[in-house]
Amino acid sequence: MAASTAVRMSVGLILRFSRVSPRCNLCNLPGLNTCTHTNGGSTRGSIFDPFRNLNRSLQTSNCVYFSEGVNTNTEDPKDFVNVVYIDRLGKRIPVKAKVGDNVLFLARKHGIDLEGACEASLACSTCHVYVKADYYDKLPQPEEREDDMLDMAPMLQENSRLGCQIILMPELDGIQLTLPRVTRNFYVDGHVPTPH
Repeated sequence: MAASTAVRMSVGLILRFSRVSPRCNLCNLPGLNTCTHTNGGSTRGSIFDPFRNLNRSLQTSNCVYFSEGVNTNTEDPKDFVNVVYIDRLGKRIPVKAKVGDNVLFLARKHGIDLEGACEASLACSTCHVYVKADYYDKLPQPEEREDDMLDMAPMLQENSRLGCQIILMPELDGIQLTLPRVTRNFYVDGHVPTPH
């Protein structure tokens, strides 16, 4: 990871420096080349001569790496899954998600009211969802901490899971998640303020 970051940074610097100096009017080579015509006919020939010209204009460019969202038009349909959320009023909300997305954060991204008060740290049950039976068995077994939090969730059912622990995989394409009518945030609901 560090090696690929270093390579991207060095390529970005090379690209930026190659755009810094003006082209030579006589030979049309970039100023970073060892052109002897650079800087008004000076024959110094040093690669650093273009940087001695203080009146040049500096140009920069925005480098965007592939990991930052460049559209390569090679998106594989297998990299996406369809998810259907059913909110507290019974409204169906279809969402297209990437494989590896977290159900809680996906819901937030699309404005679906799935609270997740503990930010997926397994300290609450406010991201409690009901998973449609066809998909429930395709999920990995819940860990003990998830089971402990689910025990505190109101309106618990056999197909209850915490949304923050569901990571979307290709076999979950078409998964249907229903939000329970109520959730309980123990910190907020049962919080007793202490005097200052």
